[in-house]
Amino acid sequence: MVDTDRITGAARELGGKAQSTLGDLAGDRRAQVEGRFREAQGHAEQVAGEARDALRDAADTAIDYAEDAYEHGRQAARHGARTVTHYVEETPLLALLVAGAVGYGLALLVHGRR
Repeated sequence: MVDTDRITGAARELGGKAQSTLGDLAGDRRAQVEGRFREAQGHAEQVAGEARDALRDAADTAIDYAEDAYEHGRQAARHGARTVTHYVEETPLLALLVAGAVGYGLALLVHGRR
């Protein structure tokens, strides 16, 4: 998507070049200065439009990366949940022992040894 600043900047720069050229030909110092000023304004406006376009592209890219990371994380969580469910269904006694050991370890961390 092209920013309108780029288009109006190019037009202003072209108009400024034409005005300064006509001022050069006619020997009109004021027209030369005004033309160069408009040319500089147009160039600055074009650069601002290019920067705005670059920022918009960078934001779109960042959003795409975030969406991809979210989807990969979601898939990994689903896969992990299926794996844990499978192991609990296959060996329920071992799952209870592991859960008890984890609970005991957490209790030690929270309350400390007395």
